[in-house]
Amino acid sequence: MSKSKISVKIKKTIKNSYTGWLFNLPLFIGLAVFTLVPVVLSLYDSFFKYDGLNAREWVGMGNYSRIFAGIFNGESGDRDMQKVVINTLVYTVVSIPVNLVASYFLALLVNNSLKGVTAYRIFYYLPCMIPAVAGGLLWADMFDGTYGIFNKILGFFGLGPYQFFKYEDMRALLAVFIMHLWSVGGGMILWLSAFKNIGKHYYEAAKLDGANAWHRLVHITIPMSSAMIFYNIITSTIGTLQYNGTLTFGIRNGRGANNALYMYAVKIYYEAFEKGKVGYASALAWVLLAVIAIITAIMFKTSSWVFYAEEN
Repeated sequence: MSKSKISVKIKKTIKNSYTGWLFNLPLFIGLAVFTLVPVVLSLYDSFFKYDGLNAREWVGMGNYSRIFAGIFNGESGDRDMQKVVINTLVYTVVSIPVNLVASYFLALLVNNSLKGVTAYRIFYYLPCMIPAVAGGLLWADMFDGTYGIFNKILGFFGLGPYQFFKYEDMRALLAVFIMHLWSVGGGMILWLSAFKNIGKHYYEAAKLDGANAWHRLVHITIPMSSAMIFYNIITSTIGTLQYNGTLTFGIRNGRGANNALYMYAVKIYYEAFEKGKVGYASALAWVLLAVIAIITAIMFKTSSWVFYAEEN
C-alpha cells in the first residue's frame, strides 16, 4: 500500500472517530494528570531524598535498602518495618478468608425464593453504603472503652471493659476484624451474581441422583462459583494489602498504641504527609506494588482449580 493511500486511510479514520475521541478526552486528561504522571513521578522520587518542597538529593537505591534492611534487620534500617509487615500479613491472612467465607455463606442463606428475602438482602447490603470514613468513626464510638455500646453490653453481663482499638498487641487487630464483618454484604452481592449463573438443571440432576444439600454445595455450587472465588481472592488481597482504614479511628494517626494498628499503607501515608519523606514513601509504595504484582502472578499461575462456564 502506497504512502498516499495510508495517509488517506488515517485521515478517514480520524474523521470518522474524532467525535468519540473528543468525548473521551476529559477522561484521558484526568488519567494522565492525576494517575499516570504521579505514578511516573513517584518512581523518580523513590531514588531521592525528597520532602516535596526542597531540592531532591540523589540517594540511588538508598530508600529501598533502608526498607529491606528494616524488614530483615530492624536495627540497621527502618525499625518500624518489621512491625508494619507483621501487622499487614496477619491482617491479610486472617481477614481475607474470614470475610470471604462469611459473605459466601451469607449469600447461600439469602439465595432462595422465600417471601421477604429481598428485604434481607437489602438489609445486609446497607452497611456497604456508609462511607468508609464515617463507618470508621462510627465504630470508634461503638468500641469506646467508656461509653461505647459494646462495652455497655459487656457490662450488662458483668464483664469488664474491653479496649478494642486501644490495645497494644494483636487484640487491637481483632477489633478491626470484627468491624469488617459489618460489610460482608458487599461480597454477598458478588456471590449471588455467581449463584444465579449456575444452571438449575445441575441441581435437578443431582437431586434425581440422590444428592443431599451438602453434596450439592460441595460438588456443584462451590466448583461452579470458583471463578468468582478466584476473583474475590485476588481483589481482596490487593485491597487488604493497601488497607489504611485505621487512619480514621486509630490513635497516633492510625498507628495505634505501640504500633498495634500500623499497616503498610498507613506507613506510606505517615512517611509522606506526617514526616515529609516523600522519596522514602514513594519507595515504600513501589515495593508494595511489586509485592502485589508477584502475589497476583502466583495466583494466576496456580489457578488451574478455577472452573469457567465456557469450559463445560
